[in-house]
Amino acid sequence: MRRLLPLACLCGLVACAAPPPPPSAVDPAVDAQGHSAPSAVTRAANAAVAAALPLAEQQDFEDARRGLVASDPAVVIVGADGTPIWDTRAYAFVTGAAPDSVNPSLWRQAQLNGIHGLFKVVEGVYQVRGYDVSNMTLIRGDSGWIVVDPLTTIETARAALDLARRHLDPAPVSAVIFTHSHLDHFGGVAAVLPDGWAARATDPAAPAALRIVAPRHFVEEATSENILAGPAMGRRALYMYGLPLAKSPRGHVDTGLGKAPARGSLSFAVPTEFVDHTPQAMEIDGVPFVFQYVPGSEAPAEMAFYLPEHRAYCGAEIVSHTMHNLYTLRGAKVRDALKWSGYIDEALTAFPDTEVVFASHHWPVWTRERVRAYLGKQRDVYRFLHDQTLRLANHGATPREIAEQLELPESLRGVFAVRGYYGTVRHNAKAVYQNYFGWYDGNPANLDPLPPVEAATKYVAAMGGAAAVRATAQQAFEAGDYRWAATLLDHAVFADPNDGEVKALLARTYDQLGYQAESGPWRDVYLSGATELRHGVGGSALNLAAAADLLREVPPEQFLVSMAARLNGPAADGQATTVNFVFTDIGESFVLTLENAVLHHRRAEPDPTAVATVRLTRALLVRLVTGQAGLRDLVFSDELSVDGSRLALVSFLRLFDTPMGDFPIVTP
Repeated sequence: MRRLLPLACLCGLVACAAPPPPPSAVDPAVDAQGHSAPSAVTRAANAAVAAALPLAEQQDFEDARRGLVASDPAVVIVGADGTPIWDTRAYAFVTGAAPDSVNPSLWRQAQLNGIHGLFKVVEGVYQVRGYDVSNMTLIRGDSGWIVVDPLTTIETARAALDLARRHLDPAPVSAVIFTHSHLDHFGGVAAVLPDGWAARATDPAAPAALRIVAPRHFVEEATSENILAGPAMGRRALYMYGLPLAKSPRGHVDTGLGKAPARGSLSFAVPTEFVDHTPQAMEIDGVPFVFQYVPGSEAPAEMAFYLPEHRAYCGAEIVSHTMHNLYTLRGAKVRDALKWSGYIDEALTAFPDTEVVFASHHWPVWTRERVRAYLGKQRDVYRFLHDQTLRLANHGATPREIAEQLELPESLRGVFAVRGYYGTVRHNAKAVYQNYFGWYDGNPANLDPLPPVEAATKYVAAMGGAAAVRATAQQAFEAGDYRWAATLLDHAVFADPNDGEVKALLARTYDQLGYQAESGPWRDVYLSGATELRHGVGGSALNLAAAADLLREVPPEQFLVSMAARLNGPAADGQATTVNFVFTDIGESFVLTLENAVLHHRRAEPDPTAVATVRLTRALLVRLVTGQAGLRDLVFSDELSVDGSRLALVSFLRLFDTPMGDFPIVTP
């Protein structure tokens, strides 16, 4: 298996940020990455949060510890070559009262997410929590364990299953369930499959060794989510999850959903059957299930389920102990708040006897009364965001104006399970607006604005030059008006990215905004921006080679669509050509046509007028896409033959860009 640093729930093709330095204990004013001390304004803001919330409330902590079967003091998982995979010791600093550099509400969430071990949910249903960013659920069937969501990596999944087998029983795995198409819920599947499964899975004549159940379109969504937008999405995901940051009181603390994603090996298995409607009853290894099909909620392919004999509802990731993302900061299609709310309401109606809710992240909720209250508030937070955003938009408010004034009602505001530890009211409201109206807010000035560098240069000049902007920003910083300071300094940096004084002040500004953020991703975005300003872009943000096992399942059409998105339009302007691609190992052929600086493809027999017919294996194509093979390999590989002009083929292939996965974000 390839090494991968996958991004939980969202971005499995991203990797390889340089490891951050350890936190410094030498200079209390500046840590090892240069992050400054919290200001008096930040200390006061965080103290106000602590005073406004019942942070000492213990129900969540009782629930998070309830049913503990076994727990090691520390979970340390390394790969076969000694590569660190998962180490809870890195978060040992998350104890006691919140430091001034962390929002105390986020600190509380981080403490809850640090509770790890094997837990009994109800008789016959168990969870391993804290062995990855997500949970592995184990349901006892007649002949063995039904594994739900086998974590992100093979190493963490193996350790979680070993823990359960040591303390419960060593029964085999009898079935696997993938609740949705995000990597942290299927990447470790190889660890729970029987020996030899991979060989059986590739032999159409062999019987299935066990059932693998997933929502409809799981394979397409799981394998293709980041192929088209992978480089840009992956770069942004480094910020969202704080991968350049040290784990420290001034660095990464928590994602809101759990700890930082595990490092490790990625795997994939094609499901044997799919859920495509609600209710869909199924018996798996003697256990009755009622599946709920919830596509287009937290994931494009997702399902939840009810266990009638256990009166237990698995909410997958449509419910958790945070407000989730309607728009994720790494960049993705916005999610439908109205559908999402409707699915939770459907669960309340369809499964009224539920006495416990468990999910793919966080801890369960018990008793019928508390379950209904919990689901009701989860339902209503997404409906409130949807309805109130539209109400204000229909009064003419723009996305920024809506985000600035929208606030949850008092009945939801003080509920920890819907606070903005992952998603936030501000960026989710903008997502609802985007879902209905797109990027344009109706103001003609915003129809065709200047690009960032040109606009910044003109703003700085209009304000009297860099020194004047810097002085105004310094005043804003000292007054604790960090959002305004960041706006001014962002213009100044884009006008002159070599102004070290401006960059340093902007980095200190981002420090303070990060320290005050209740959302784990907001904190990580701000602090990652500060780190990049201080140290530059570190490492590559994309490692497709690490996802080769997953990419082998991608239909060839997905690669060809991705290929079209890499065509250099200006270079292709005025050119017209046709090339055939024939995949010899799967018996499929495609005709690629270039015209009007656009690449089209269609499944068809080879076109006899094409300049070249390329006969290759899908395995070679995967190596090309993942960077394990280059243009020379394509032209001269034994796995490939070319009928027609090789020179014409080379000229055609040179029209395609290599994606840039490590572009700057906070500088031009």
